[in-house]
Amino acid sequence: MEKITSLSNSLVKETAKLSQKKYRDAECKILLEGYKPIYEAYLCGLDIEYVFVNESKVGEYKFVKEKLIIASEAVLKKISTTESIPEAVGVCKRKSFDLNNVGKFQKVVLLEDIKDAGNLGTILRTSCALGADLVVLFGDCVDLYNPKVVRSAVGALWKIPIIQTTDIEFIKSQFKNHTKIATLPRSKNLLSKFNSEIPFVVMFGSEADGLSEKLIEVCDKDVKIEMKDNVESLNLSISCGIILYKLLIN
Repeated sequence: MEKITSLSNSLVKETAKLSQKKYRDAECKILLEGYKPIYEAYLCGLDIEYVFVNESKVGEYKFVKEKLIIASEAVLKKISTTESIPEAVGVCKRKSFDLNNVGKFQKVVLLEDIKDAGNLGTILRTSCALGADLVVLFGDCVDLYNPKVVRSAVGALWKIPIIQTTDIEFIKSQFKNHTKIATLPRSKNLLSKFNSEIPFVVMFGSEADGLSEKLIEVCDKDVKIEMKDNVESLNLSISCGIILYKLLIN
């Protein structure tokens, strides 16, 4: 098994670059930090190219076999984006999803201009757990392969189709037979009394601005979570979880 301790090693340098979006996009690769993302990528059949691992943890990563590389803590620190040094850092190829015929999906979550990586990862995880069929990232969302998104999603990134678009006409044409639901604080329709038939697209706006008018205009229904008057709002990922539970489970 190869062992790398030098920070000037070419593979170490190439891996460290993947902390930047432009390099991730150019190489179509994902940085995997820690056991769970690496193991979930393996279970989902992604092409894992290699895994740097602390020598004391080699036994836990034998599932990637010959792709293991023993690394010093200095190397792991250099190639990681986390404050604490992870026990392993891996690199895998991205999984692509076909944009064609996405209208076949019945339970769709649309997220517009989501900027917080932790929120996006958590929403992807929640959508997957509650049985959504598809997630659409609309507009200017945080990079789907931001390492924080990858960590927060905990494998959901590869268990549910995720597509990205900025084209409102694409939304209209692909989901013309779906009930389109806007989540709006000003809605008069309370979630506790709200029902929607499948297929549907439920839309969530950004943390700061909510849904844009162009998306609100294409919606057939709107809904809000009833709350105490002395509470201004909920965290976006919490709101998504509550609404998706109502629509998908309850």
